[in-house]
Amino acid sequence: MSRGLVHFLPLVTTTLSILFGIVLFRHWRRKPKATYLMWWTLGVVVYGLGTLSESLTSINGWSEPVFRMWYITGALMGGVFLAQGTVYLLLERATADRWSKILVAYLTVASVMVLLTPIDMSAVEPFRLSGKVMEWQWVRLFSPFVNTYALFWLVGGAIWSAIRYFRRSSGTARRVWGNAIIAVGALLPGIGGSFARFGRVEVLYVTELIGLALIWAGYRLIVTDRTPSIHDAQVTAG
Repeated sequence: MSRGLVHFLPLVTTTLSILFGIVLFRHWRRKPKATYLMWWTLGVVVYGLGTLSESLTSINGWSEPVFRMWYITGALMGGVFLAQGTVYLLLERATADRWSKILVAYLTVASVMVLLTPIDMSAVEPFRLSGKVMEWQWVRLFSPFVNTYALFWLVGGAIWSAIRYFRRSSGTARRVWGNAIIAVGALLPGIGGSFARFGRVEVLYVTELIGLALIWAGYRLIVTDRTPSIHDAQVTAG
């Protein structure tokens, strides 16, 4: 398989992840008790590790360690830590903590299985990452649960927050639009991931970049708004 410009898009996404991660980390340092910011920072870091593995594959070609890193940080953890930040915004702290324990345990088991599965070298493509190279194909069944969890909380949480702000009095337009943009941005990588499962990983590369850019744009709209926030906002100005 030859490489085109689209195969180098993860380089841009990785750079964007680093910059966004720094912004979120600084925000978290200003509000160390804001657990959702910790999860968002972790989520962007993991997102960046996933696109870094794609970048390394585009530059150096397929390698087993990079593939395993890609599957764990991308297919398993790509958006779930960002979603967990939303869980801490929408639910009581004790409930969110319980979900965190379940999530971490689940991801640990799934990651170990990814690390242990033999690789079918006959299915490897030089510059393309795909889960079809795993001999234990049942391992791929771990990802739909966490992807659904991420979709529900990250996209659903952003939509719910946008609706709540829309129902409030005037002065919350930036928060409405910010949450709406986050919802779209969070949805795109999931769409790209569906294409990737059928061998169209190039679609994923495009949606990852656009999705992260939209999430950052939505975040900026919200944190620069100075109207009072509500408890279940997707991101608060702090």
